Amino acid sequence: MTSTAMPTAEQHGLVAHSDGAFVPVQTRSERFRSTNVADFEPVTGREHEWKLSPVATFADLTSGELDGARLPIETTDAPGVSTSYLSRDDARIGSAGIPEERASANAWSSFGEALLVSVTGEDQKTVFVTRSGLGDAPRAAHTVIEAAPNSRALIVLAGAGSARLSENVEIIVGDGASLTVVSLQEWDDEAVHLSSQFARLGRDSFLKHIVVSLGGKVVRVNPSTHLAEQGADIEALGLYFADAGQHLEQQVYVHHDAPHTKSRVTYKGALQGSGARTVWVGDVLIGQKATGTDSYEQNRNLVLTDGTRADSVPNLEIETGDIEGAGHASATGRFDDEQLFYLMARGIREDEARRLVVRGFLTEIVQKIGSPELEERLTTALESELQGA
Repeated sequence: MTSTAMPTAEQHGLVAHSDGAFVPVQTRSERFRSTNVADFEPVTGREHEWKLSPVATFADLTSGELDGARLPIETTDAPGVSTSYLSRDDARIGSAGIPEERASANAWSSFGEALLVSVTGEDQKTVFVTRSGLGDAPRAAHTVIEAAPNSRALIVLAGAGSARLSENVEIIVGDGASLTVVSLQEWDDEAVHLSSQFARLGRDSFLKHIVVSLGGKVVRVNPSTHLAEQGADIEALGLYFADAGQHLEQQVYVHHDAPHTKSRVTYKGALQGSGARTVWVGDVLIGQKATGTDSYEQNRNLVLTDGTRADSVPNLEIETGDIEGAGHASATGRFDDEQLFYLMARGIREDEARRLVVRGFLTEIVQKIGSPELEERLTTALESELQGA
């Protein structure tokens, strides 16, 4: 789909100043948004949201025609969690957020029906939703995860096998609900996956959102969280391990838009092999109404070999002075020599000592998931990755 209309100033990343002049967008909340792919200019790689991405490798997902039919899925069963499909005109679609970039808009314009994962009941339960065997044709998908007020659940949205997928995921957390969503990427080596994930949190609700990216040639998962009601709380966690020639990217956005909201963002990754690349961009916006906000974000990267690159860009915007606290941190480096020396001094071989250091660095995230089954699975996967270090 293409647009014949002239692009607006807003589409070019400009907003009107009070004197009538157009100036560059100053805050994340002012970015252009649309569910129509034709409203976005073609991707060149020079745009702020694409400048760190290998856009040529997924041009078919940003500008090409996408198959919007239902994806093949497998789900586990648990009382209080059901799956069904929504038509495009369902009121829940678009209630958590809408696209800020062309790949997300292309998926939105292309999907036929949305998968609904509905959570009810105050007892804790865990459900896996697995997409696999998607093939090599470019596809679009839309998923809505809706947690009813005061409900409790852990939902694992997993990807495996071959894929060229652009998708949108909406997470709606009702008042007083406590929800954990794990986005797990274990794709085949040549898979490409672009995922925009939008969450809206109700009053006194809690969301633990975890991104785990291990497989795939290019994986780009961008979670955006809107703390829309008083007392909303988000813990955003990420774990990634990039091998040679692999590009793993996360652009995280947290919008504090109500009083007494809280966010904690912690992403950790490791890189090994020539051409291994990771990108983490963390945007936190504390709005004018978000008095009493408590926010902190951090990204840590561990470089295991030469020839890798890790980009880490934390951003913090504060529009009110009445907050409890806000901060950010970023670090990229090699092994801690003191830790290695300590272990080797106790008779542990250097290669095993290195694996122990990396395992300890990454398993902090794994241990916060809350599912023994998934934690064991990821620990095994990390051990496999480390065997190649």
